[in-house]
Amino acid sequence: MAKEKDVKTNAMRILDRNKVKYRVNTYECEEFHDGVSIAEMLGQDPDMTFKTLVTQGKSKDFYVFVIPVNREIDLKAAAASVGEKSVEMIHVKDINKITGYIRGGCTPIGMKKQFVTVVDNTAKNFDEIIISGGRIGSQIFLAPDDLVKVTKAKYADILAN
Repeated sequence: MAKEKDVKTNAMRILDRNKVKYRVNTYECEEFHDGVSIAEMLGQDPDMTFKTLVTQGKSKDFYVFVIPVNREIDLKAAAASVGEKSVEMIHVKDINKITGYIRGGCTPIGMKKQFVTVVDNTAKNFDEIIISGGRIGSQIFLAPDDLVKVTKAKYADILAN
């Protein structure tokens, strides 16, 4: 009997190409659940589990922000971190068209285009953080500095109080 081959996502292939150490976790999930629910279901710390948010600035450029699943983004701080007057969240229906990913499977690694990316400073509190693996039911565990390196991101304080 042939061994079932692990299906790699685009994000995982990019990490492999860049020789980044990471681990993958998969879980049963057929539809979108928020990140806090997934972290609780899997017994993971929501502070080290990060979600990917996509915004559009006044300039019409898109920006990616990576923050803990149990926190909210401060849109003013986020805009300031990328040199915009303001940013607003893109509509859920536009996620796939803009990023190539679907809601619940959106990861900052391997989007259709390389957008300016900002990772919240709290990521630096951990040796390893958890992000989406590029599809629903898939997670990537990696060092925050490796995420920053592979996405050409920067760190900033972008959380609402």
